[in-house]
Amino acid sequence: MITPLKNYVVFAWNFIFNHEVSPLRNIPDVAIRHYVLQILGLMWAVSFSLAIGSYSFLAASVVGHVILVAAAAITVATFATAAKKPDVFVRALGRRLDGEHD
Repeated sequence: MITPLKNYVVFAWNFIFNHEVSPLRNIPDVAIRHYVLQILGLMWAVSFSLAIGSYSFLAASVVGHVILVAAAAITVATFATAAKKPDVFVRALGRRLDGEHD
């Protein structure tokens, strides 16, 4: 059972990291093959680090996003009220508009 698993791991490793076995073998320039493999490696490293980081700080991220969405909703509500009923803000401050009398 160990031998088939070992063969599978070796095949998978070579398929990904050996430029003479992987589909990158179709790129004629070896330097470009290496460059493409380096870019793919960087992409996967960043992807995994972001995924692990977001899993680690998921609760903080959710709270932060809820706060940002709430702030956006309050801003939209404030702008909508200012556009439709600007008197709400004047009365809330206890001031009168010019020409208003009790």
